[in-house]
Amino acid sequence: MYQSASKSAKKQSNTVGKPSDQNIARRVQTETIDYTEVEQDIQTFQDISNLKLQNKLISFKQPAKKPVVKDFNIQYQQCLKNENQIKSISETVKKCQKPQGIDIINTKSLLISSKPIKQDYSTYTYQNLKVIGSGSFGTVSKSKVNETGEIVAIKKVLQDKRYKNRELLILQELNHQNVVKLKHAFFTPSDNKDEMYLNVVMDYYPESLYTYNKSFRQVQAKMPEILVKIYSYQLLRSIYYISLLSICHRDIKPHNILVNPNQHKLQLCDFGSAKRLVKTEANISYICSRCYRAPELIFGAVNYDTQIDVWSVGCVIAELFNGEPLFLGDSAVDQLIEIIKVLGTPTKVQVLSMNTEYDMQSYKFPLIKPRDWKKVIKTNDSLAIELISKLLVYCPKTRFTPIQALCHPYFDQLRDLNQIKQLKEIYNFNLEELFQFSNLETNKMTNDEIKKLIPNWISCSSTKIVKTIG
Repeated sequence: MYQSASKSAKKQSNTVGKPSDQNIARRVQTETIDYTEVEQDIQTFQDISNLKLQNKLISFKQPAKKPVVKDFNIQYQQCLKNENQIKSISETVKKCQKPQGIDIINTKSLLISSKPIKQDYSTYTYQNLKVIGSGSFGTVSKSKVNETGEIVAIKKVLQDKRYKNRELLILQELNHQNVVKLKHAFFTPSDNKDEMYLNVVMDYYPESLYTYNKSFRQVQAKMPEILVKIYSYQLLRSIYYISLLSICHRDIKPHNILVNPNQHKLQLCDFGSAKRLVKTEANISYICSRCYRAPELIFGAVNYDTQIDVWSVGCVIAELFNGEPLFLGDSAVDQLIEIIKVLGTPTKVQVLSMNTEYDMQSYKFPLIKPRDWKKVIKTNDSLAIELISKLLVYCPKTRFTPIQALCHPYFDQLRDLNQIKQLKEIYNFNLEELFQFSNLETNKMTNDEIKKLIPNWISCSSTKIVKTIG
């Protein structure tokens, strides 16, 4: 029945989700996954994992204190000697110039960050160690700060001088523990005089959620469900934060989610497709990697909102349980068929809720009943199944919002003090960070949501709620 349904639906390719010529010209490069590049990235991340133990800080013994000179004349002569040495050193330093760029190029600040930072990365130089990602957008390298030894990631993209870089502008505004942090940005010249490269310095994380989840599959195992819960919670926190700024990521997938398995921390990265959505402004529908693309995009909606990120997150969480993508279509229409196989055929009301401009005269889909979610998600946790079923809903308005998902009972285990103590003994993770909400986040919460999301034991352990952003 599914095969015949698929053939019937594919005949509708001219009416369902097919991009116009204009949209094809504007299509994002994340649509097609280059599996050769993915395998290369996986090998790179494995190589990086072998170096984890070499990243420990080296402690140095403090030099012994010099004996105090009690004789005044001797002390005075010593001061004069030191002063002459300082002058000599100062004159030498003035003659020296700082090494430039990544080895040779000046890394002068592109823009002043709107958020205060502890270190001034504009004064540093960088050494590329290894390319850890590449594509049509450019390259991402694992790099080292020469002056401090810190490991960072540098994304290098070709920049058109006529336009501002949307990703950079968005990254400058973001400041959240579950979103990749911008440290610095600078230009380097290209072979073409009319072009330049934009280099964005960011946090470095050793793995992506894709490579980490695959490491379990390679040994025929599943990621522990408590880790699925911890990572899912942090991922939901990241999209809750950016949605408050009206920023839509538009390409959430395991490859664009960074994790540190040693501390079980997660950060959302790669904002190359992200955009601040404006209600009066149309957006392209041909966006987001296919397996994680919300159905309203397949139906050609151009007035969507940040709820398309919620759908993508639901797909990611389901993939952590199942070990493979939940909806694996080989085209836009086939992707819709894969969704229909699970959610059932959408009603006309549901279609219009996804795209009010959809031509209902071309609405001809085979009638398929929805499947039982218990047979779809490979877990015995009924709360996890319920959460996923609320995230993967046709109608964007009835689909769970990020804050509703965070308040779901599935995450109550993380808010229970007794269970938290047990988890801290097993996993090297500061679970209290899960409840450190910023002013921006708490100001948008209701009192009931605050009571739900910030446990009493957090309030008791500190005089006030920790605020990460002023």
